[in-house]
Amino acid sequence: MSEEVRFLPYEEASRLVAAIQEEENIHRPDYRVLTVYNHDNRELCWFDYEEVMEDAGIDKKDEKAQEKVTEYLLHRIPDWALDI
Repeated sequence: MSEEVRFLPYEEASRLVAAIQEEENIHRPDYRVLTVYNHDNRELCWFDYEEVMEDAGIDKKDEKAQEKVTEYLLHRIPDWALDI
């Protein structure tokens, strides 16, 4: 049985997250991820770029796409990220 993922409250995630970086996977060309970093530049977690854009209904050409992605992800930072 898999354990249910719990997410940090938005305010706590906002304090924890320093950057969200779109990156290419060096082992899989044309596969992009969104890596979330804390203030110590440590990787907290990552998300599949295409999946996030689709789930959040964000058009990549939208001038506010980056802002919308950040907002979406700050609601989805797992609570175990505090342990990193």
